Amino acid sequence: MKILYYDCFCGISGDMNLGALLDLGVDKEYLRQELAKLNLKDEYELQIKKDIKKGISGTRVDVILKNEGHTHEHSQEPVQHHHSDQQEEQEGHHHHSAPIKEHTHHDHRNLKDIENIINSSSLSDKVKKLSMDMFMKVAEAEAKVHGKSLFEVHFHEVGATDSIIDIVGAAIALDYLKVDKIMASSIQVGGGFVNCAHGIIPIPAPATVEILRGIPIKSGLVSFETTTPTGAAILSANVETFTDKMDFSIEKIGYGIGHRELDIPNVLRVYLGSEPKEEERDEQFILETNIDDMNPELYSYIEEKLFEKGALDVFKTTILMKKGRPAIKLSILVNKKTEQNVLDVVFRETTSIGVRKFKVEKVMLKRNFSKVMTQYGEVTVKSSYYQGDLVKSKPEYEDCRRIASDKNIPITKIYREVYKKIEEDIYDK
Repeated sequence: MKILYYDCFCGISGDMNLGALLDLGVDKEYLRQELAKLNLKDEYELQIKKDIKKGISGTRVDVILKNEGHTHEHSQEPVQHHHSDQQEEQEGHHHHSAPIKEHTHHDHRNLKDIENIINSSSLSDKVKKLSMDMFMKVAEAEAKVHGKSLFEVHFHEVGATDSIIDIVGAAIALDYLKVDKIMASSIQVGGGFVNCAHGIIPIPAPATVEILRGIPIKSGLVSFETTTPTGAAILSANVETFTDKMDFSIEKIGYGIGHRELDIPNVLRVYLGSEPKEEERDEQFILETNIDDMNPELYSYIEEKLFEKGALDVFKTTILMKKGRPAIKLSILVNKKTEQNVLDVVFRETTSIGVRKFKVEKVMLKRNFSKVMTQYGEVTVKSSYYQGDLVKSKPEYEDCRRIASDKNIPITKIYREVYKKIEEDIYDK
């Protein structure tokens, strides 16, 4: 199993992440070619070069803005983002500005603007989804911190071109690496205070803290901001497991060079590694609650909300409680990353006033997905492997359901046809 591990001993920012992943082996021309699909090439220039920080050699990335309305210094008007001058430096936004012109709409793009830029591009669906997942993390944090709705928030920095490049670039690079699992250490966030458009704020900035809710952090190593909202969102949206224990063999190491001069190396270290075993083991949790006083019609809605918020599985068991009262035991499988969001749904949407939590180790077979062409259309097939051998394959229900509905034929007929094709196309190879 191929693993990407983020060692965030000096935090993470958008440009440090790009530098580290390029240093690890992402092809820089491929990155440039994919970023060009955003149709923003007149707004920026991507500078990639080798650099050294405290004797450590790595890759440094600068997003240079062209033809901007201003130099991205903070104006006097209130803005919706916490970026300080110090944070801009951390993100690598040393903008070699063109002569100052009138303000452009690029300075205050909102979530809808960003969504339009990404979705109207010719990037792959996977990269589009990864990008929007990361932007959504920042948007939700900004909205909560400022007491606004998602689409009321106008991003000052995160809506600007440089952060679009940082986040979409991260999605392109992660998709390029095609790892099975992304892990990270505890996140060093720095400390102290800093001036920004809102006045003096503590480090980590409120948006950064909000994004890192439920994620292990360390603070106070230096009196500067070491993790930015963009960096936090990259980790929050993509990392499956946060642990300081590295239980895998390291195959490649990359360094992303930051822009601050600190007592410690201002770099982000990433590892590409592998676990030899075919079965994937993951620490997960079962959240469980007994409910005997809720309208049964609500379970379907609540189940949808739980999956939407990251539940890995949801199941219901009919039980008898004290005095013979019929009830439902609601069980939800989560990991550390999704636990808090799932608990929010349970306590806000159900009548439950308490939840039991059990730690479980989930053992999973290695899986892959392929397409099988049948006489009714294309169906996705999930194949599972044990100790390197293919042991089972099954059609994806949603594909079969859609075809059955569209063509008005029994779903069992489609299943039979797919299993026939599986025998021909997979087991006969």
